[in-house]
Amino acid sequence: MAEGERRDRLRRGLLVAFAVLVVDQATKWLVLAHFLPQPRTVAVAPFFNLVLAWNRGISFSLFHSEANYAPLVLSLLAVLIAAGLVMWLARAESHWLQIGIGLVVGGAIGNVIDRIRFGAVVDFLDFHLGGWHWPAFNIADSAITVGVLFLLTDGLFRRMERSTKAGRR
Repeated sequence: MAEGERRDRLRRGLLVAFAVLVVDQATKWLVLAHFLPQPRTVAVAPFFNLVLAWNRGISFSLFHSEANYAPLVLSLLAVLIAAGLVMWLARAESHWLQIGIGLVVGGAIGNVIDRIRFGAVVDFLDFHLGGWHWPAFNIADSAITVGVLFLLTDGLFRRMERSTKAGRR
């Protein structure tokens, strides 16, 4: 692979990661500025609230821990995964794959920044139906979820494409 091609792949994915990081941190800053003086729930729609929630685990508060070392361990794990994804990004041929990796990396780093700054991740998007609430989440979590869907979809379609090509021989 030519060096220029590798650089373009990295640039596309890292640009997406940077955009996710900026939007994620800006929205968290706005939420903290609005909610820290007086935490409350702001009803936006019959199914959606803005809240301030501190997540001391990973997605959906899995592995929740009050231990002082937990944010460091989770941050280190996220940074290692992000580094591995960036190495994959340099070889990613598909634009969807490059964008998906960028979404995951940007989201992961956004949540790492929170863990380092606050010891927890700032979550604020609260969707609900009646009295049942989906766990609160943030822009970084959304980017990670969409990015993983891109990665899975790309892998699925590439596998189907390879199977179709193999069947034509």
